[in-house]
Amino acid sequence: MQPSCCRRCRRHAPHRDWVERALADVGGDLTAFWNRHRESGEKFAEWRGTSAFAFAPTGPGVADFVQLSLGRETEHLAGPVVDRDYRPTSADHLFEPTWVSRESAVEARQFAGPVYRLRGRAGGGIVHMRSFLARRARIEREQREARRPELESRVIHEVGPEGVRDIPFLEANPDWFDFFPRENRFFADWARSSAASARIFDHWAFDIHDFEGPGQKREIGFIPRPLKNPAERLLGEEDVSVHRLMERIEAIDAEMDLPFAWFFLMTHGHFVDPDVGHAVADGLRAGRVRLPDRDAAVLLAWADKPYLF
Repeated sequence: MQPSCCRRCRRHAPHRDWVERALADVGGDLTAFWNRHRESGEKFAEWRGTSAFAFAPTGPGVADFVQLSLGRETEHLAGPVVDRDYRPTSADHLFEPTWVSRESAVEARQFAGPVYRLRGRAGGGIVHMRSFLARRARIEREQREARRPELESRVIHEVGPEGVRDIPFLEANPDWFDFFPRENRFFADWARSSAASARIFDHWAFDIHDFEGPGQKREIGFIPRPLKNPAERLLGEEDVSVHRLMERIEAIDAEMDLPFAWFFLMTHGHFVDPDVGHAVADGLRAGRVRLPDRDAAVLLAWADKPYLF
């Protein structure tokens, strides 16, 4: 959000800069600032936006494509510079005006836009997905390997009927260094399931981040975003039979026009409850329901080691 200040539709500086200068004019006195501007009729505008994605295939593989991530932004009239009823308690209160009721883009007066801005590297502006997944896996391996000396000396104290037992951490977690990131699993599961009949970018976009976090730790990953949402969420209700769940997931696949679509919506974690996946997996193990062999293998592997976004 990038606000700018206006007075009777006459533009001033960006909102934060304008507030800082106006505060300086009154010696930083919040009460004087409030008294001066609550009667002036001054209002500010801000940029509001959503994400837009574009894709270009580079080969036949599931991850063989380039994704462009853009912000689609429009500038709207937001509201008064100050809350007329309550004095601000800090300058930060002025920078983040909680008294403003942000109307929908249809209702709020629009000044400019839409403007499309390519996101920077940290926001995954231009990403070759196969290269990104290789980088994601490499960084995960390097970060885990860097902790090897610490983990080799770590001990878990287990309390049981026979007393306390010390277990080396790596003995309790033998696959610690073989961890497969959820982003890579998402693509691998697509490639070996019935969903592979379609290009992944026809159904999903990827909200990518790649930056240096606290302590200079590399933060890299994505959140998958469905390009089409199902009409209703599917919740894992206890009194619903697995056969009824099968009917529901088949309806979702038909609605999405994609086989096994429900599974990937489930890993997203919002549209299909993970309990649905566990219930179907239990039904598969008990022989009460069936899925295509390749989809059953993906689901059962997920049920053994779940991942969610």
